[in-house]
Parts: sequence; structure tokens; C-alpha cells
Amino acid sequence: MWNYFVEVTSGSVNAIVGKGDLIRKINFPKYVIILAGSFAALINLILNFVVIGAFMAFNHVGLRPVALLLPIIILELFIFSLAVAFFLSTAFVRFRDVSYIWEVTIQGAFYATPILYPLSRLPHSAAKLVMLNPLAQIIQDARYLLVTPQSATIATVYGNRAIRLVPFMTTILIVAIAAAYFRNRSRFFAENV
Repeated sequence: MWNYFVEVTSGSVNAIVGKGDLIRKINFPKYVIILAGSFAALINLILNFVVIGAFMAFNHVGLRPVALLLPIIILELFIFSLAVAFFLSTAFVRFRDVSYIWEVTIQGAFYATPILYPLSRLPHSAAKLVMLNPLAQIIQDARYLLVTPQSATIATVYGNRAIRLVPFMTTILIVAIAAAYFRNRSRFFAENV
């Protein structure tokens, strides 16, 4: 899931500028460029899940019925990644240093998201802060659905089911900001690339 996020966002930073010749010659919806990269990465993620499913079946790993909720988690990841991709690609048209800043940011985000370490190794106050990150919540929810019900989720860390809405609302806020920014700046893409 982390690889999907990195593939979509890092690949989209240069997407608009990379298609500058096409944008100047043909009038078409600019969002198609970002969507194409996002769907290609989504297909790659689905193929990875097929391989994981084959290994799980080969090793007789049983799935719990809650694993059927995984498409909702993938949809949340897709929407969040797409929003970040739209924002980054739009910002890169005007500010070319965004790619360097994003590389550093993605490294920091990797260590701030419980990928290599279990959330239980963090102090409770740090775990609460980490779980407000939409990516951390997505990864922990996927672990809960596929690996073990003992995986901590945002609801178990905070002891409140309503707190699950915070990462969702953060994702919606990022989508709104990215969509408004893309819509506002897309008419100037041909001039700036």
C-alpha cells in the first residue's frame, strides 16, 4: 500500500510538465494525465494483492469475513493518493523545487507511518499522533482486516469509534484543496509548461 502511494504521488509530480508538448497542442481535460498514472498504479496494486492472495492460499492462511472490507480501504487509499497527486502535479508546474521537497517529505512520512515497526512499540501519546495520519490509519486497518484482529486501529488507540472520522475528514479536506487548486491553475498549464 505504501508503494502504491509513492508510485502515484512521485510519478505524478512531473506528469503535467512531462506532457507539456501535448498540453500545448491539444485541448483535452488535464486531469486525465493524473488519472492515467493513478489507475496504472491501482492495477499494479491489485496484481500485487492477487500474488499475496496466492501465497496466502498456498500457505493455508485463512481469511476472516472482515477481509471483504478491504476494497473500502483501497478506495480510501486511492482517493487520498489521487488528491496528493493532483496537488503535487499542479504545484510542480509553477514551483519546480516541489520534486526535491517531496522526496524529503516522502522519506519522513515513511518513518512516521507504522510500516517497518508495529504501532504497539510507540508510546501511547505518539501512537495517537501517528494514527491521525490517513496513511497510518489505512495501513493499520489493512493489517487488522488481513493479518490479525490484534492490530491496533485508530478506534482502539483512542478508545473511541467516532475518531475514525478524523483521517476520513482529513482526506476529504485534502481532496477539496487539491481539486480547487488544480481547477484554478489548470487553465494556465499551457503557458507555464
